Amino acid sequence: MAGPESKKGWLGLSENTWTYGALALGTVLTLADFLAAFLIAPLVLGAGVSQTAIINGIAVSNKLLFSQKIFYFHVPVAISSFLIVFVAGYYSIRFLASREKIYDTKARIGVEVALVFTVLTMITGDLWTRFEWGAWWVWEPRLTTYFIMTLLIIAYFVLRNSIEDEERRAVYAAVWGILIPIDAAISFLITRLIPSSVHPVVLRSGGGLLPTQLIPFLIGLFGMMMIAWVVFRLRMREEIAKERIDVLKSSIEG
Repeated sequence: MAGPESKKGWLGLSENTWTYGALALGTVLTLADFLAAFLIAPLVLGAGVSQTAIINGIAVSNKLLFSQKIFYFHVPVAISSFLIVFVAGYYSIRFLASREKIYDTKARIGVEVALVFTVLTMITGDLWTRFEWGAWWVWEPRLTTYFIMTLLIIAYFVLRNSIEDEERRAVYAAVWGILIPIDAAISFLITRLIPSSVHPVVLRSGGGLLPTQLIPFLIGLFGMMMIAWVVFRLRMREEIAKERIDVLKSSIEG
């Protein structure tokens, strides 16, 4: 009997090949993004300085924000966290429609991965906020709604751990899992809905980024999304193997 690792996927390649190939490619793209951010992408202009300074033979009348380099990691991680949340919400809906346990498991794993990326987003975002706005936290619309999303994700696991009955736990978690992407959508769109928000709008008409900024950003975005997908797949594989072992133990003990 062929094991799960020998199953054929797209183009006849095994699932392992696709999974670890995506992990390798995602890692390479993320590393390329990191290097390009520091070696190719230019610094952006910040607040004005008291007097013009000469840097590398160029007269500069604004601060050059080296801290802006974190943008090339922070934004791809943030966008990936939004996408993962929507995936978890999709599987939550599938569970409520079918009551099949596999969808509850996929939704839970999706929220687990989202939590990791959300924490990374919060950490890198706080660093960016500290150096660009002069404060560790600002209660502006994007940060506030994203913070609420973080609390909703944490509450998701608190809810799951507080209910003993397996079916009720899955149903309540699925309903809660649908609320998270609703807030994620609001958080993503809030800077467009409220023009007064001080948070920059990255993905907008016209781009707003030079090619030397846009290309590293897109490379990092695709790389980070690949890594998120691989983490989800590996966690699912681990969870399925664990469930099979539990079933085997139960049959032996019974």
